[in-house]
Amino acid sequence: MSTIQPVIITAQQDVLVGFYTQLFGAEETFRVPEEGPPFYLGLRIGDTDLGLVAKSDLGSREAPRILLSIAVDDVDETLGRVTALGGSVSGGPNDMPWGQRVAHIQDPDGNPVNLTQPITVPS
Repeated sequence: MSTIQPVIITAQQDVLVGFYTQLFGAEETFRVPEEGPPFYLGLRIGDTDLGLVAKSDLGSREAPRILLSIAVDDVDETLGRVTALGGSVSGGPNDMPWGQRVAHIQDPDGNPVNLTQPITVPS
């Protein structure tokens, strides 16, 4: 798992999977949900992870289409330092069913960033 992972938000997830698979040899490493149409696909290209999030309504052309997902030791602690450093909090933190605690922030330039922390999900 990469510490920093680019994530692309797309209305054409199948097209992008084909593109990154055929051009760069990407291999699927993770899928949510495991059955049916995926919301999230994790791909591995060489030693790097790439995420593809399916979203049918992408909004305006100016809406962000790529974000960074950054693994941290403690989402809550990191979130507490965001605004003091010029960033903003746009959502979270929330425990996700796929085993991550996630918060959504923006860096001082307005770029979207997900903070992620592995958690244990009850069975």
